Amino acid sequence: MEHFVVSARKYRPQTFKDVVGQQAITDTLQNAIKNNHLAQALLFTGPRGVGKTTCARILAKMINSKALGNNDDEDFAFNIFELDAASNNSVDDIRSLTDQVRIPPQVGKYKVYIIDEVHMLSQSAFNAFLKTLEEPPAHCIFILATTEKHKIIPTILSRCQIFDFKRITIKDATAYLKYIATQQGITADDDALHIIAQKADGAMRDALSIFDRVISFSGNKLTRQAVTENLNVLDYETYITSTNLILDNNIPELLLQLNTTLAKGFDAHHYIIGLASHFRDLLVSKTPETITLLDVGEQTKKKYIQQAQQTSQPFLLEAIQIANDCDLKYKTSKNQRLLIELALMQLASINFDGEKKKSKHFIIPASYFKKQDITPTSLASNTKKEITNTKTNVSELKPKEIETPKITLDKKLKVTSGLSLSSIKKKKEHLSKQINATVNNVDLPTETFTEADMLKYWSTFVTKTEQKGLHNLASILGIDRPKLEGNTICLEFPNETNKIELERQQYDLLKFLRHKLNNHSINLSITVNEVMEKKYAYTPSEKFEKLKSKNADIELLRRTFDLDF
Repeated sequence: MEHFVVSARKYRPQTFKDVVGQQAITDTLQNAIKNNHLAQALLFTGPRGVGKTTCARILAKMINSKALGNNDDEDFAFNIFELDAASNNSVDDIRSLTDQVRIPPQVGKYKVYIIDEVHMLSQSAFNAFLKTLEEPPAHCIFILATTEKHKIIPTILSRCQIFDFKRITIKDATAYLKYIATQQGITADDDALHIIAQKADGAMRDALSIFDRVISFSGNKLTRQAVTENLNVLDYETYITSTNLILDNNIPELLLQLNTTLAKGFDAHHYIIGLASHFRDLLVSKTPETITLLDVGEQTKKKYIQQAQQTSQPFLLEAIQIANDCDLKYKTSKNQRLLIELALMQLASINFDGEKKKSKHFIIPASYFKKQDITPTSLASNTKKEITNTKTNVSELKPKEIETPKITLDKKLKVTSGLSLSSIKKKKEHLSKQINATVNNVDLPTETFTEADMLKYWSTFVTKTEQKGLHNLASILGIDRPKLEGNTICLEFPNETNKIELERQQYDLLKFLRHKLNNHSINLSITVNEVMEKKYAYTPSEKFEKLKSKNADIELLRRTFDLDF
């Protein structure tokens, strides 16, 4: 059985031309060697798996090859020393290194020391290394590599020429994976390679490791479905299906899809994050200028453009906002699944026009999804038709068959919410119009009654008003004794405020009296007599004067005991 070599080692670049995604750094190093302008201390820093150690080895080999006239047959392995600072981080290890530095190379011109994970050196080791790094021998070059530059002391950084390696782009990683698949005789879909590149997160070594793993699973044919199944990742097909259900306002199917996704072992947080990113990708797909921001394969890009045409920009902006809010609240939520489901219901309700939205985050009611023939639109039309038929039937009745007053209004009352100031105003205006409406006296009873009968039912209404808790209105009704002039009840109040308050509430009063006295021609007349104001005592002085007017001995009592008012 032939020994298997992982792709990360088998296809490790041997020249700067083979290095993926670091062209600026490789060009700089090649020009430095060509022009004999290479520093004696270099620091390679960047994320894992982007080619730091590989470039250090290629550079170490090229330095001596250039010095000896590009002799490729010459072996310079004895001139290259690799030190792992993670396991050799003590002062003694650095002192041993500085002792070796003094010895010149026997083959070639330079001795190259590659110190990997240099940030793992201890503080004492860094200090012991300072002098050698600042003034190394002419035959010695140091190449330091690290993933955490911030852990290196500033005195070391100031003595090195720093090269920042960047993450490998998805496009470059996909192209290199396609090249390796061709070399191995493997048929691979572009979308499958693109998912692997995305999963690697900018690290070429991780991409090659994932590539080997998926090949072991699927064989010589690499498909998108095989990659997503093996890596257990949510691909764009899941989010395209979710978006279609959202656009169709299909909440039940959307919740079932979420349940299926979670049953496969996916994290709900990753699902909502991916859905927000999907909405963002749809947004950038709507205009040709921003389509370059869509980092997907060509086949996938066509599907994004197609779905983007079915959505509007306001919908996508609101969808991104809802998904982003859900993402922010996820970690602090006590019921995380309910939070995700609520966000999905809000998303599916953005474009729903079946009912009037009553809040910013409207949710389609459950009744909408019942398998019935009645829809909100048909229900509204049927209700309107029934109201029209009812009006027709009422108009056909004879006058004697109508038991309630026939009232004609100038305008139709608009239906408003019962919890707003405007609705209260409309209601009062409506009641006022009902009082001032033209009544057909021919059709309504107008039996005669006495003032005693009116006072009896007046007192009954005041008692009911107090029982309802309307003490202010009951107090106003008791200010003056009502007088009857024909069918008009006359009242006299000391100020305009009492008059206005009673006029606002007069509809219930007149309705009660007209019904009890069986006379629908009763009216109310209220006048203001400011002289009456003086009859009421408010201050202590006024109260004392009123008592004195009734009993003169009150003044004698006050003087005898020297009392105040």
